[in-house]
Amino acid sequence: MEVNNRRNFLSKVMMTGIGGAALLSTSVYAKGPKNGSSTQTLTEAQKDKLFFIYQEEKVARDVYITLGNIYTDENTFASIQISEQRHMDAARGLCEKYGVDISGVDESRVGHFVLPVLQELYDTCVATGEESRLDALKIGELIELTDIDDLEEAAQGMPGDVVNVFGNLKEGSYNHLDAFRTAIARA
Repeated sequence: MEVNNRRNFLSKVMMTGIGGAALLSTSVYAKGPKNGSSTQTLTEAQKDKLFFIYQEEKVARDVYITLGNIYTDENTFASIQISEQRHMDAARGLCEKYGVDISGVDESRVGHFVLPVLQELYDTCVATGEESRLDALKIGELIELTDIDDLEEAAQGMPGDVVNVFGNLKEGSYNHLDAFRTAIARA
């Protein structure tokens, strides 16, 4: 796939975000036992959103791990991938609390996703980022912008604890966005 085609695909997937293709793909994975101690339950649509956010955080972490291994002189990827792991941990905790089945997710397998749309997103982000260090940094910027938008949308109608966690994740994404923009300006 040539670079322009990859960028066009990436733009379409990122613009679709949580409200489109991803939700069509997640419902089979978001069902699970209600193990949580929460007094509030989530609808299937809310579980779908929660599962998608968890997987989207994994996309960010895995892309940054992969691009960081390519551009070892760019510390932005190394520092942000650590933060993305914390984001995954927070989203995983919510999934567990609200009975969202994440048993099909292997966090140790970098670049492997159960949702085909996110697998394709990861592959496209990495392929585009491999073109140059600047392209890799711009992929980071785009991922963070998308995370911010998706977290805002996913928080709508969620219980307070989910809204609080998503708010914290969003603040982290703003910090990551600033770091990528600083690195882009240096490049």
